[in-house]
Amino acid sequence: MSETPPQDSITLPKVIFGTSGLGNLYVALPHEEKRAIVKAYIESSPKPAVFDSAGKYGAGQALESLGKCLEDLNVDPADVLISNKLAWVRSELITPEPTFEPGVWKDLKFDAVQKISYEGIMECYEQGNELLGKYHSQYVSVHDPDEYWAAATDNTDREKRYQDVLDAYRALTELKTQGKAQAVGVGAKDWRSIQRIDQDVKLDWVMIANSMTVHSHPDDLLAFMRKLRDQGTVVINSAVFNGGFLTGGDYYNYHLIDKESADGQALYTWRERFYDVCKTHSVEPAAACLQFGLAAPGVKSVALSTSNPKRIPHNIALVDAHIPEQFWQDLLDQHLITEQGYELVKK
Repeated sequence: MSETPPQDSITLPKVIFGTSGLGNLYVALPHEEKRAIVKAYIESSPKPAVFDSAGKYGAGQALESLGKCLEDLNVDPADVLISNKLAWVRSELITPEPTFEPGVWKDLKFDAVQKISYEGIMECYEQGNELLGKYHSQYVSVHDPDEYWAAATDNTDREKRYQDVLDAYRALTELKTQGKAQAVGVGAKDWRSIQRIDQDVKLDWVMIANSMTVHSHPDDLLAFMRKLRDQGTVVINSAVFNGGFLTGGDYYNYHLIDKESADGQALYTWRERFYDVCKTHSVEPAAACLQFGLAAPGVKSVALSTSNPKRIPHNIALVDAHIPEQFWQDLLDQHLITEQGYELVKK
């Protein structure tokens, strides 16, 4: 595997744009609205503007829409950097709705098939660049290897699937060696899967999703992130709102909360107390989430998605909004964050 470059060789803005909404996540946006979202991010971000996408997002719809929007806006390919998380290939739709993630993606014309292997990842890469048109992905990774392993039928199958993932990284490393990709990484919701891969693969960057937030920041994850930082692996923190729950939604990490359950009640109680502290200090909950997510060890960027172009400049500005130290102290005193969490953000 290739040597991991130092962090300084990977330059990212504090906020990168997640493109799941361009793939018709939950709602099918018209092309004009998607173009307005891309335009707002291009105008609000330093160059190169960074977009995170995946073949899984709308069975390639996000990649295709992103390429069309950038071309409509006459954006120079040199002014954008695209990360494509690889694992799913667009396929023919022969059922009433896509089979790869039913009920989530709207008005799709294609299905998607998971292909994690040397050949499969190469196919994902080539198809992704075809969908992007005149643009191409510079950062490449394996998408949700944790979900791929979780589908194993037994230990033998699980080990085979892990070898598939290692073979996929052999393909990605070849792309980097050939100069077709700048950096190799991983995107996963279960950070322990990243920890395992890190033992066998020299990763340039990792995207940790749903795991390092103001609500949930376990000490063992912080220790792993320090290891990544110390070895020069860049960290991108994704889903710092826990799937929208911390900013007012009813889904926690993309699962609808059962308000009658003990766990559900605990989540809503935590959020209510968190909002009370935010109100006391006139701090936007989103600003607290973003700045906490950025303060974690090794984090260079947070990845944000939105379907509202008007919110993009505001969201980006929140990473530099003033938050008094007493705000974090109050969260600690009320046991809403841990001691280690407080150490990250105190002045």
